[in-house]
Amino acid sequence: MGDKAYDSDALLARIEAQGMAAVSPSRSNRKAARPLDAATYWARNVIERLFGRLKVFRRIATRYDKTAASYGSFLALASSLVLLSGWEA
Repeated sequence: MGDKAYDSDALLARIEAQGMAAVSPSRSNRKAARPLDAATYWARNVIERLFGRLKVFRRIATRYDKTAASYGSFLALASSLVLLSGWEA
């Protein structure tokens, strides 16, 4: 999932070569617009809001942790706190 900035033939070819489907709207200057699954694309909003809520935690936004394990552990804890706070996804 991506926005219009990810609409390039080279990137789309790489994504499809890996057996995945790209979900992003076509740029306005593209001659033939690609079909867009609107429901899947608009679900991107949920992901963007979760990232916004997680960046409230300074430790995640600036990545103070030295190891990937420590960062991942705090990311899991912060995600749990966001979901337990009653935030609707």
